[in-house]
Amino acid sequence: MALLPTGTVTFLFTDIEGSTDLVQRLGPSFDPIVSRHRALIEGAVGEAGGTVFGSEGDALFAVFTSAPAAVAAATNAQRALSEEVWPEGIDVAVRMGLHTGEGTLGGDNYLGLDVHRVARIAATGHGGQVVISDATHALVEHALPPGTTLRDLGRHRLKDLANPEHLYQLSVSGLRHRFPPLRTLDATPNNLPVQVTSFVGRAELIQEVEVLVGQHRLVTLTGPGGTGKTRLALEVAAGSADRFPDGVFFVPLASITDPELVAPAIVSALGLVATASHPVTRVCDHLANRSVLLVLDNFEQIIPAGGLVSDLLQRAPDLSIIVTSRAPLHVAGEQEMPVPTLPIPDRSLSLEDIAANEAVTLFVERAMAAKPSFSLTADNAPAIAEIAARLDGLPLAIELAAARVKLLPPPAIAARLESRLGLLAGGARDLPQRQQTLRDAIAWSYDLLDETARRLLRRMSVFVGGALLDQAEEVCGPAADLGAEVLDGLGLLVDQSLLRVEDRAGHPRFEMLETIREFAWEQLGQQGEAEELQRRHAHAYLGLVERAAPNLTGRERASWLDGLESEHDNLRAALTWADSSSEQELGQRLAAGCWRFWQMRGHLHEGRARVERMLAGAGGTPASRAAALEAAGGLAYWQGDADAALAFYRDSLALQREMGEPAGIADAAVNLCFPHALREEWDEFHRLSEEALAIHRSLNDRLGVGRTLWTVAVGAYWRGDYAEALASFEPSVELFRELDDPYWLGWSLYMVATANFRAGRLHEVRRYLDEAADLFWEAKDTSGIILHVAEYAGVAIAEGDAERGLRLAGWVAEQRDLTGTSLVEAAGNQIEGLAEAAAGVGLEEAARLESEGRRMTAEEALSHAMGTQARSSR
Repeated sequence: MALLPTGTVTFLFTDIEGSTDLVQRLGPSFDPIVSRHRALIEGAVGEAGGTVFGSEGDALFAVFTSAPAAVAAATNAQRALSEEVWPEGIDVAVRMGLHTGEGTLGGDNYLGLDVHRVARIAATGHGGQVVISDATHALVEHALPPGTTLRDLGRHRLKDLANPEHLYQLSVSGLRHRFPPLRTLDATPNNLPVQVTSFVGRAELIQEVEVLVGQHRLVTLTGPGGTGKTRLALEVAAGSADRFPDGVFFVPLASITDPELVAPAIVSALGLVATASHPVTRVCDHLANRSVLLVLDNFEQIIPAGGLVSDLLQRAPDLSIIVTSRAPLHVAGEQEMPVPTLPIPDRSLSLEDIAANEAVTLFVERAMAAKPSFSLTADNAPAIAEIAARLDGLPLAIELAAARVKLLPPPAIAARLESRLGLLAGGARDLPQRQQTLRDAIAWSYDLLDETARRLLRRMSVFVGGALLDQAEEVCGPAADLGAEVLDGLGLLVDQSLLRVEDRAGHPRFEMLETIREFAWEQLGQQGEAEELQRRHAHAYLGLVERAAPNLTGRERASWLDGLESEHDNLRAALTWADSSSEQELGQRLAAGCWRFWQMRGHLHEGRARVERMLAGAGGTPASRAAALEAAGGLAYWQGDADAALAFYRDSLALQREMGEPAGIADAAVNLCFPHALREEWDEFHRLSEEALAIHRSLNDRLGVGRTLWTVAVGAYWRGDYAEALASFEPSVELFRELDDPYWLGWSLYMVATANFRAGRLHEVRRYLDEAADLFWEAKDTSGIILHVAEYAGVAIAEGDAERGLRLAGWVAEQRDLTGTSLVEAAGNQIEGLAEAAAGVGLEEAARLESEGRRMTAEEALSHAMGTQARSSR
């Protein structure tokens, strides 16, 4: 092989689209086709001065010192492939990717992110398409071969790459230049987490699992911790996204120990709103007619929930599921796929053979990330091969060892591994040997820390799903207790790959792999620190929740709600500890602070169950119980359970009367008005609202007065007295605008719009409705958006635009089916004129329009309703 260039180079990656199908169709006669295709591409590469440096099946890698030369090679190769007369009447369609970056050698191959990047870029294309990166585009846009042009394809998110990539298409005259949308993560709805490191090797395993996913609706990836099950599942999910047009969704379950919480976790991952209906029903209703792939990650501690998986598959015929678990689920239809460790190299092999080993490649790439000057050499290759062998090819253990190159050269690492891991004494003797090895690898990294860093690692294990710096400092500090500044210690643990740090809206969040967290948690227990750290953790999150609570309806509500969403696992852990430790006052205050977050972000089922557990028994102070009862009443009310809401709110008011705080009595009285209204108990409604209004006026509480008058107006609206309703709603708009309260302003604007509409004042509706809709969209308030689109549908019909109204009505019907929001009907929000509009266009056309509406996204529906350009999600 020619000497490979280093420094700035341009990579070309090619492969045949649909080669698997061609192999199955042609069998051995496909081999000469692959050979001829390779000869044509190698000829074009050589003519342009490039070098083919690798191949895998029908895929080829080439490198060039000149970006224009690489573009010329791709152009000539595509022309040669199109002019070839292929046997069997087939079409050999080759997709190509070009990217310019750093050429870093490891043996006779390239390592680093740039060679992965070009493969990802090529994978986005279709047969006959050439896709180039922004880096290459900058070098060739003024030096293109004759007969070629560049087309801007925009920015796209690619597998394994943290940031979106700006891509371009190289179009060649005389050849196909129109292609379907790129196969990127943006093309399919998904919540797949961005990976900050590249996925190394395992191409054959990925393909094997992808085939299994195509053949079986339930594939369980099994193996001990550290084998890379999660990364493999994410890689397969991203690669299979184009086969699931309705979405690919990742459901992390590591922090869940109660099988009953699996369904709510899926509801959350799908972005649905929890309601009174059971979460399983919610998920099944949503997935019933959708082609979706779910990745259920870390299932081993909730194996009893396997029945839920079977239920989902039976009730959603187009659903497929990938499960990662240390043990199979043992349910019907399950296809288990044990995930092997990486192949182990022999240290006696040549440098080229060692460099080709996937375990060695992983070590070298992670070592280069820790120490950019690191490289694979003839001197260190045997030691790296020994490290990979001693760690049994476990990816996590190899990554931990690689992080040590900042302090130790590979021979020293290998020597320490020999003495530390030889006894395999780090885990229980009944664990699989490889799992013991992983535990020893973590223990080895732990033992190399000084006592202060060990103490911090142990304390960080109390967090579930990571922590922001403020909470880490509050729980793990202060410096006098820890022995160092928390921030300094966190930096050290990140350097040692025992923690990962991510940027969350400008704030660092520190996360720990679950396997490392399990080890650190055991050490915390052995040191007798667990109870105290859990207490600190619970108090820290109580502080966060109580700071957040008054802001959840304020101007910054979206960011506060997003923040609580990211801390939900920690909130769950704090509530669970409070429950198990009989800390009822703390648990009641936590639940009370969380309820509005649970309501607005779709965790009604879980939230109500948790707050009811905090209310079991007679513990807590009168103030904490009253607040928790208010939370339970609010959640029950939003679930449409008027009887339960009435009982909770009534008990809360009774406690407020005992405490004698006027503001608390007034707020509790207003709350109790709503279940009475749902039950049409108007005497009690008026008595309570008058009492509350008198108290708020005596306290000069303008917000309380406004909220109470709004409540009175809602009662009038529900009774059909629209004139009386407007008399209160219109002044409330100005009051809440003056008070800069977007939550109550939004609801006041909405109610003014609806009251005007039902009073026949159509010309007054849209200006109120548009402003309110913007406020609800800003907060991602799902129930509010449904109510608004329903109102827009009625307005469109009244204005003579039956098609728009029917289309919007279809979306509303779909969302009501999915969310089960019982308050929609309670608010009197049936779409007026719907039956007449359907009859006017014809039942067949009405059904078509409704079907169109059901397929719309929330953004599309609201934009269609308002007559604006599509709005983007935050």
